[in-house]
Amino acid sequence: MRHYRWILLLCSLFATAAVAAPRSVLLIISDDQGRDLGVYGNPVLQTPILDGLASRGTLFTNAFATVSSCSPSRSVIYSGLYSHSNGMYGLAHDVHNQHYLPWVRTLPQILKAAGYATALVGKKHILPESALPFDAELAPEKPGVRDVAFMADEARKFMAANAGKPFLMIVGFSDPHRAAENFGNTQAWPSIKQVTYDPKKIPVPAHLPDVPEVRKDLADYYESISRLDSGIGLLLEGLKESGRADDTLVIFLSDNGRPFPGAKTTLYDEGIHLPLIVASPTQSKRGVKNDAMVSWVDIAPTILEWAGVPAPKEYKLQGRSLLPILDQSQPKGWDRVYASHGFHEVQQYYPMRALRTRQYKYITNLAAPLAFPIAGDIASSASWHAIEAKPSLGLGARSLDAFLHRPDEELYDLSKDPHELRNVANDPAYRQVMQTMRADMKKFQAETHDPWLPGTSSPFGHH
Repeated sequence: MRHYRWILLLCSLFATAAVAAPRSVLLIISDDQGRDLGVYGNPVLQTPILDGLASRGTLFTNAFATVSSCSPSRSVIYSGLYSHSNGMYGLAHDVHNQHYLPWVRTLPQILKAAGYATALVGKKHILPESALPFDAELAPEKPGVRDVAFMADEARKFMAANAGKPFLMIVGFSDPHRAAENFGNTQAWPSIKQVTYDPKKIPVPAHLPDVPEVRKDLADYYESISRLDSGIGLLLEGLKESGRADDTLVIFLSDNGRPFPGAKTTLYDEGIHLPLIVASPTQSKRGVKNDAMVSWVDIAPTILEWAGVPAPKEYKLQGRSLLPILDQSQPKGWDRVYASHGFHEVQQYYPMRALRTRQYKYITNLAAPLAFPIAGDIASSASWHAIEAKPSLGLGARSLDAFLHRPDEELYDLSKDPHELRNVANDPAYRQVMQTMRADMKKFQAETHDPWLPGTSSPFGHH
């Protein structure tokens, strides 16, 4: 009997230790990157670090941003709420001043209150400042600076200074966002081997015309992605050296689609169908390819479950944790995602909502009489200049006019039309599909308190 009591005591102690063990989070966000990685089948792009991370974790093949614009997308990642729900309707530029609603609580707020050390390395682009009370903001973003080795060094120092304490570290790279000159490739960066690409060997995505200007633009973009990959390699080396790799959940994703016409700021797949790799030290299977349809509202619930920290009690998060499906290839019940866009820069108002299932994409353009606006960095790109100079080039098989002038509703049968070119919203054969998806969209807008739905208000009234 005495031995039995000792066994129970030991089991209790071990269980307590398991619960008490600090579990950290490394969230890595690339800037304006489509599904451009070797592990997603790109035959040219060299991304050995991220390909290796996928081999140690789970690669999601159907991961989606909820909005294809920087600040709104990051606001979703940090809060677990759609941008039309959390108040970050557009960019957080000083003159735009888009910001979270006062009641929204974010990952750094929640985890800091739970005893976590919190740090942001690199890009922020969220307002108000009070919503992201990081203990440390390291290597703050500077236009044109792509010193990924410096970012990794700052991350190392933070981990060393917080040994034995759980941490949330968000690393916001500027790569592969456009810089004032191409993609930050105008100089050599410390500790990083430069990888260049032959424009003639670049596969041109279906949403772009195959012309020399586009190929050169893509080659520069690829170089920026390879630099990002190298920087992530240094970052993961630092995590391993810290001794924290065995208790740290690593998540890699992009905020929105590649910064080219037809991708970034659109709700077409090229704007929101993005890379996602999740590597958990506790998952039982490695190198999983998971086809669940997931989105960035699922990131905050995933992190909170990993940390064992409850979500806010005042409201319900709009996503769900990915942890239970990391070991699965085809989990059931993950078959649709929603997307929501307000505007990018403040003068580029073009509200849209989208519902994507495995077969269909439904888009409602809430201000359809307006011309679709072109983001500033895209408007100044060589790719856009080539299209402007020769409008007949179009955006791949989509005409320039069709891209700029859109109907109230769009419906695409992705099984027959994966590049979303033939709008079947008015096709009698799809009448039932339209009715169902339109009704589902209204329900989604009501449930998420979408202010663009007449009669809808915040669940917390006026602030």
